[in-house]
Parts: sequence; structure tokens; C-alpha cells
Amino acid sequence: MFDLKNKVAIVTGAAGGLGEAMASALSRQGAKIAIFDIKEKEGKAVVRKLKTKSKFYKVNLLEEENIIKAIESVKKQFGKIDILINNAGIFYSTPIDSTKKEDWEKIMAVNVTGYFLMAKHTVPQMNKGGKIINISSVAGHHAFPGSAAYNSSKGAVIQLTKTMAMEYAPKGINVNAVCPGIFITPMTKDLSKTKQMKDLIKKSVLLKRPGNADEISGLAVYLSSDESSYMTGSIIDIDGGWTCHL
Repeated sequence: MFDLKNKVAIVTGAAGGLGEAMASALSRQGAKIAIFDIKEKEGKAVVRKLKTKSKFYKVNLLEEENIIKAIESVKKQFGKIDILINNAGIFYSTPIDSTKKEDWEKIMAVNVTGYFLMAKHTVPQMNKGGKIINISSVAGHHAFPGSAAYNSSKGAVIQLTKTMAMEYAPKGINVNAVCPGIFITPMTKDLSKTKQMKDLIKKSVLLKRPGNADEISGLAVYLSSDESSYMTGSIIDIDGGWTCHL
């Protein structure tokens, strides 16, 4: 069960955090991994730790031509592409009244347009049975103040996922989204130390703690496997019970 041998997966933003955890989990199940990230040193270090044939590709999701060439290289190197995990993302505070247009646009470009471009150029290389997993966030369906761009981007990922599921179902490709709650990653480690976040976890997260990166791995493996073949267009929270309060 959940055998990914002979599968080839692209995981964006896998040089650390949730992306690394998911790439490692898929590798343990036998998948070959192509890591797409802008962090070359960290990405190559992850590749060296993986259990299967894997390769790092330096990819900037703001550059479509870079994406196209990297996907073509994966197809040439591995012979096929079976799985795409759109995970790369950025976050910083964006209160509506004080956020610059360019800061808004950068978050939307990486968190939404990057997912769109990755899917657009990867799907033609996929066969029937392909899997796309888009990493959204609890913030995609429950807004939080001070994070207008991030909230909006993750809400857009949810709608993009549903649209992809509709358009790619005739091709035999499943598309689902995962909405993490509070996880400790390099992107969130400073925020997780604040009193505000600690109080939020204590008050609202049923399990009274943040998630660890490895705790998303099993879900990623399942959604990448043939066992999830009847799931598409699903939006799955993994948040320690946080959304029970929302």
C-alpha cells in the first residue's frame, strides 16, 4: 500500500520545511524526486539525504522560462513525471493600508501564479494517473488580520485547485489541496515564538501544540499514491483541530 516505486515527483520549495518533509516521505516510499527551489546549497543537501535517485533544479517561480526548462530537464532526466507537489510559498506581514503594491504582487506571483505555471507546464508531461497536490493554508478559508496578501493567495490556491480538478479530470489527473495550520518551519519559526502565536495555539488548537513538518508527510504520500485515485478537488485541513473553532 502507498507504493511509489517507479514514480517521479516534482516538489517545489523542498529545500527545507514542509517541502523537504514531503520529498523525504515520497522518497522513502520509492519515488524519485526532483526538487525545485531557489536555495541551491540547501536543496542539494536535501538531495544527498534522500533514499532514491533525485536531483536539485534551481528554479525561480517568478520566471516562466526557467520553469519550462526545468520541467523539460526532469522529463529528459527521469523519463516521465507522475506527481507534482506545489509547495513553494512566501509570507510576510501585509496590512492593507501599509502594504506596497510590489510586496502584494510578489506574494501573489509566488504563491498563486507559480502554482498555475507549474501545473500548466507539467501536466502535458503527465500520463493518466498523475497527481497534483497544492499546498494552501487554513488562511485560505479563514482570514487573519495583517496578512491580506497571504490570505488572498491561499484562498486563490483553493479555487485554483478546484478548477484544476475540473479541467484535468478528463485527463485522468487527480488534483487536491492541503491546508496546513500552524507548523514550525523556517518560514514560521520566528512567528511561532511570539506571545500572540503561543496564546493562539493554547486557546484554539485542540492538540495544544504546533505541527511538526513530518506530520504532513503521510497525507502527502497518500495523495500521491494510487490509493487516492477517487479523490480530486478535495480541500483537506491538517491543523491539530484549529478550524473546529473557526
